[in-house]
Amino acid sequence: MRVLGIDPGSITTGYGIVEMNGGKLSHIDNGSVTCKKETLLENRLKLIFDSLHDIIASYAPAIMAVERIFVSKGAASALKLGHARGVAILSAVNKNIDVVQYTPMEVKKAVTGYGKADKEQVKYMVAKLLNIPCSLKTDASDALAVAICHLHTVSAASVKRGLDGVCL
Repeated sequence: MRVLGIDPGSITTGYGIVEMNGGKLSHIDNGSVTCKKETLLENRLKLIFDSLHDIIASYAPAIMAVERIFVSKGAASALKLGHARGVAILSAVNKNIDVVQYTPMEVKKAVTGYGKADKEQVKYMVAKLLNIPCSLKTDASDALAVAICHLHTVSAASVKRGLDGVCL
């Protein structure tokens, strides 16, 4: 299964594509869509939408995993972040791709084993799990972490389903 992970932001939206085959994670691509702060919000949203549209067309993910909003900077920031999440989700839905969402704590726990891990711990574990250099940009690392979170969640659920009928 190929997953497109998204770390939304109105200035920088990170993306990461991870695939799982036979229980093995593979890094496909990562990066970020970066806008200038002085660019009008509607033009930033268009850039995010168009860029993600192209990424989806190029990599054909089966699903998009998006980080849920975490509000810490106030209502105006949360609203802009919500707009960025909305256009990211729309870019997937327009291509008939399902979208799942995870909280930052769920993502950190899935990747590091600790729901309150810091960004450097997440970056380190993403690099180790995908066998790539630790020099990832934070937004891309966070997006890869969201994709890994989904793949671990799906994998754990399928193992549980397989064990449901087993008597021990």
